[in-house]
Amino acid sequence: MNCCIAGLQWGDEGKGKVVDILAEQSDCVVRYNGGANAGHTVIIGDQRFALHLLPSGAVRPGCRCVIANGVVVDPAVLMEEIRGLQERGISLQGRLFISENAHVVLDYHKLEDRLREEALGKNKIGTTARGIGPCYADKVGRSYAVRMADFRRPEELKEKLRKIISYKNKLFSTLYNAPPLDADAVFEKCMSWRAAVLPCITNTTQLLFEAIDKRQSILFEGAQGSLLDLDHGTFPYVTSSNASPLGLGPGCGIPARYVDRFIGVAKAYSTRVGGGPFPTEQNNEIGQYIREKGHEYGTTTGRPRRCGWFDAVAVSYTVRLGGITEAAMMHLDTLAGLEEVKICRAYRIDGREITFFPGDSRDLETAECVYETMEGWKEDLSEMKHYSDLPASARRYVETVEKHIGIPITMLGVGPQRSQVIYRKPL
Repeated sequence: MNCCIAGLQWGDEGKGKVVDILAEQSDCVVRYNGGANAGHTVIIGDQRFALHLLPSGAVRPGCRCVIANGVVVDPAVLMEEIRGLQERGISLQGRLFISENAHVVLDYHKLEDRLREEALGKNKIGTTARGIGPCYADKVGRSYAVRMADFRRPEELKEKLRKIISYKNKLFSTLYNAPPLDADAVFEKCMSWRAAVLPCITNTTQLLFEAIDKRQSILFEGAQGSLLDLDHGTFPYVTSSNASPLGLGPGCGIPARYVDRFIGVAKAYSTRVGGGPFPTEQNNEIGQYIREKGHEYGTTTGRPRRCGWFDAVAVSYTVRLGGITEAAMMHLDTLAGLEEVKICRAYRIDGREITFFPGDSRDLETAECVYETMEGWKEDLSEMKHYSDLPASARRYVETVEKHIGIPITMLGVGPQRSQVIYRKPL
């Protein structure tokens, strides 16, 4: 059975944990979008793995890992992650495959990202400055792009980098008065990575179709969250790729019809990093309580996340957008201790109540949330194993969310460990 995991909010929903659990019964885990700006955390016993480029299935020794063509690859970050796993006894030799068509993030992308954000000042988007946006822009522009396949032909890569960096230096000097980059130094960095990445570079679309023909189980792992989707999120405060399941086909070459299950992951509340509208945000003691109890700080950047109540308007939209068939709700335990909990069931914009997520993010900036308020619970959920163990108010909360988003919640996270999940149906 093939399955796609996608975030239903603004990222950081706990997808890494869900992917890790499902990877145990998967032959292959595929990352199909984003870059090193994404961060998935997997906790095994007392070990915490923070992965940015590698699929979360990397910590499962028997699982093949695919970085598909829709991902932009920063080789420096990739090498660091591979070394980090090796130091903990996990080898990726013979089981990591990188698309020859994946584009490469290099020093000039990171510099451009930083310079552009600094120039925007108070109007900055709030990127991670990892070079992701500029790399995707070069991909679309075509003329100044480097792909993983270019590592196979060093002399051609050298000439290509000289042309690209000559152009970038003129651009950066004119717009930002920045000092020039050295093309030869960038090329030497590429050569330092070449021996390690070359055995991994392949036609991953062919590899995946061969796996499908053999009836192997494939798990497709989306990065970030659907509300950050370039085309369908809160533009311009979005990422540079299609972070919803709509990105699966272009991101790895496999049509959605080959996927049997689409599982959406959401927190029991909402979080967001960086700028952009956030209707249910609680910039108060409630938000701080959630932040501290849920350890809401970015995996990639360490930035504190903005926190708020569960937004059923937003999540019901991303459920429909992604063709989601079931949901996993993470961090239900974080809400324990609150006297009451709230679910945003509608927005009021210009005096009109709406339940469909607006396409223009400027409307969200003035949206007033219409809340359904429910009794909270004080019990610690972290040791509970069955849905019936949960306090009645927690069960009522879950079932009310289900009613609003229109699909069943089949997994409930009640702690960070693999074992701290309540299953409401068999995997």
